[in-house]
Amino acid sequence: MDLTTVWFLLIAVLFTGYFILEGFDFGVGALLPVLGRNDRERRVLINTIGPVWDGNEVWLITAAGGLFAAFPEWYATLFSGFYLPLLLILLALIGRGVAFEYRHKRPDAPWKQRWDAVITIGSTLPAIGWGIILANITRGVPLDSDHEYTGGLLDLLHPYALLGGATTAALFLTHGAVFLALKTNGDIRTRAGHLATRTTPAALALTTAFLTWTLTHRHNPTAITLATIATLALTGALVATRARREGWAFAGTAAAIGLTMATLFATLYPNVLPSTTDPTGTLTVVNAASTPYTLTIMSWVALVFTPVVLAYQGWTYWVFRRRISVANIPH
Repeated sequence: MDLTTVWFLLIAVLFTGYFILEGFDFGVGALLPVLGRNDRERRVLINTIGPVWDGNEVWLITAAGGLFAAFPEWYATLFSGFYLPLLLILLALIGRGVAFEYRHKRPDAPWKQRWDAVITIGSTLPAIGWGIILANITRGVPLDSDHEYTGGLLDLLHPYALLGGATTAALFLTHGAVFLALKTNGDIRTRAGHLATRTTPAALALTTAFLTWTLTHRHNPTAITLATIATLALTGALVATRARREGWAFAGTAAAIGLTMATLFATLYPNVLPSTTDPTGTLTVVNAASTPYTLTIMSWVALVFTPVVLAYQGWTYWVFRRRISVANIPH
């Protein structure tokens, strides 16, 4: 396997890890006004992701850095053509991070309500936006022979992309609800479990429709297999949720998100950004990649530091593994 393929797989793994981990805290943030009936309950919801949300975002930073170094042409075209949606996602993530830190700085309710709204919007907008972006990367966008994006914002908002946004939003909401059922006790756990049993069928229907449409663009046996297992994993998550086996349910939603991402990358390869207007403008793992020397240096760096990062993040989740409830929140 050549280094361009290795780094395509590594970029896919980084983005997949990001969506699995950040997916549940996007879901928790979006569900803040739904499951948090008062300030103490909302503090419980925020505390379930408080120790890990910023670490989850490191996956995005690493993926973007790896993309820039390994596939500079892909990075340049993607970040210029998708400038506005990526900017909106970035602003949402910034506002969300600020809200986590500032909502408790003053005791008055209006102050907290405003920051809670920022958390909800800052979680919902990326959950939809990332799906739209992923759908456009998979389907392709208008590119000229110089790999320059020639479309506008409306060219990114076609029905397939909107279905992608709805799919990721539904998956993340379900993932977040299951995570809350896994991480909390008492009424919040019960309500989160009931909510998950209602959102999972919708997520399953949207995911099935989205992956089926994806496979009509380009498909191969690997992609078909991954898509099938993704829908089975989500079905298993629904069964486990109804049985109140939250750990298995969370594994199912995590697997469904990971396998959905794997399906998209499997249908994309060996392209990294297809052109829908000029075939010579299509970016591939070959014409978008850095030099072999650069990829070799990056491979050694990744080999040394990746286990350290994974061990540290795993340790963080282990330390904060216990359930919490309103009883843990002071008045």
